[in-house]
Amino acid sequence: MDDTALQKRLSGSLLRLREREPFFGALALFATPLLTETCATAATDGKRIFWSREFLARLSGDEVDAVMLHEVLHAALLHVPRRGVREPLRWNIAADIVVNGMVVAARLKLPRGAVRAPEWETLAVEEVYELLGKTSTHWCLAEGWHDLLDPRNDSAALGAHWRAAQAQARALMQAQGRGSLPVGWERELSLLESAQLDWRSYLWRHLVRTPTDFVGIDRRLVSRGLYLETLEGESVRVAVCVDTSGSIGTTELAQFLGEVQGILRSYPHLTCDLYFADAALHGPYSLDSHTTQIPPPVGGGGTDFCPFFAALHEVEGEPYTVCVYLTDGHGTFPDDPPACAVLWVVSAGGLAATAFPFGEVARLLMAG
Repeated sequence: MDDTALQKRLSGSLLRLREREPFFGALALFATPLLTETCATAATDGKRIFWSREFLARLSGDEVDAVMLHEVLHAALLHVPRRGVREPLRWNIAADIVVNGMVVAARLKLPRGAVRAPEWETLAVEEVYELLGKTSTHWCLAEGWHDLLDPRNDSAALGAHWRAAQAQARALMQAQGRGSLPVGWERELSLLESAQLDWRSYLWRHLVRTPTDFVGIDRRLVSRGLYLETLEGESVRVAVCVDTSGSIGTTELAQFLGEVQGILRSYPHLTCDLYFADAALHGPYSLDSHTTQIPPPVGGGGTDFCPFFAALHEVEGEPYTVCVYLTDGHGTFPDDPPACAVLWVVSAGGLAATAFPFGEVARLLMAG
């Protein structure tokens, strides 16, 4: 099949995609397709889609459409720059699991061997990446499908490019009188936003009473992100509870305890009461920025969040400003929230944010 015929296959796929899913079809116009001999199948650098001539020639029309959407989704969801310093192959598998779920939801036929994990397809790629690292199952990509290339554009440029693409795609939907976006798109965008926000940014909102009021603080320190060190007048009391139930593995527990130490390092003027909880409550243990060793965790039973929140009502002295619960989210919730703010820090693959009856929810993910 010569290049003219191959280009017609790509053009036909774009037309069919616009007919089937106008939103995705409009996004696809922002990803330049190129024929190449440098990849075995198809791949993207975040803006361009490279097609192997041999691979493209042997696909059915339905499969071309599925692969086209697969690569467009990788690019539009910024899977190339989001990898950061993560291991490339595992990140590629995680990203493929997520986009293949969206391709199937669009009722397109994936080529044989495409990686699937339906139980993970509604998670952020960052979460799937961590879950892949915890499983003993051997995962692999279909032959040659290492399709996330090093970016040729910086992250900011790619982000701006795809924001403009989304705006035009939404405008097209509105012009055509189509109000609903494709299945999974809004979910992916919300997961993308939460996955990129460090959970300690949520905590900062509660620990400083007026985050925009820097009166009396050297503004040079503010611009360098060092203003926390200068808040000598701030005395903040926080309750931190670590889920030690049987559903929490050794790796997760170690990560939870590392985050407790991170809280203490990040907020030197904080007083922290640490609790461990499974179905029963253990603690509190008083900690501060000078604490060098976290008490050994206690637990291993079922999960009940009620004892911890009941204990908050009985606390003596200065009330807690905020309580932080590190958990996978699978347990029994109390009927009523506490008086203080609640931040749930949820491990990869944990309960969906919408299932928590109160408080803010942030994901605990490895840094990119």
